Amino acid sequence: MAIVALNRRNLLAAGGSVLATGMLAAGTSGLLLPARADGLAPTESMSGGANNYRKGAAIVDRIGKGGFWMSGTVRRAGDGAPLAGQRIQIWAHTVEGQEHEPQSHGATLTDKDGRFRLEMPQIIPIFGQPHGHLAYDSGEFKTVFLRPVMRSPKDTSLEAHFVLQPT
Repeated sequence: MAIVALNRRNLLAAGGSVLATGMLAAGTSGLLLPARADGLAPTESMSGGANNYRKGAAIVDRIGKGGFWMSGTVRRAGDGAPLAGQRIQIWAHTVEGQEHEPQSHGATLTDKDGRFRLEMPQIIPIFGQPHGHLAYDSGEFKTVFLRPVMRSPKDTSLEAHFVLQPT
């Protein structure tokens, strides 16, 4: 019998859009089905997510020379409605700078479907892990800091998804 282990990292890597079902009557392993938006729980801040955060980082078209894509979605807790015009700050340790340096920070806004995408330099490992930092910090909803870890330092993109709770 196969067991599907779901934890915060696996759900984040899968976009937070799956739920494990229980065992089926036929005795097969759990299946993954799309999550329902009703009662969608808010995203909790991740440990280490706020490290080197810079309040008010500028909204930019790209961070540095690019080559790596950070993307994701922003939805409202409860009904899962996409949130347009929400500010997401992004920073990381990259081939062009360390995560505490101003040139490694930038922000973008979500589109009408609650999606965001920002090009930045390639993320490289720091403390043994290649990871990015993202923050929702606009004030209409509770601030959330994320620190998703890449599966491989060779990945050229990373996704993070926010479900926000009103303040």
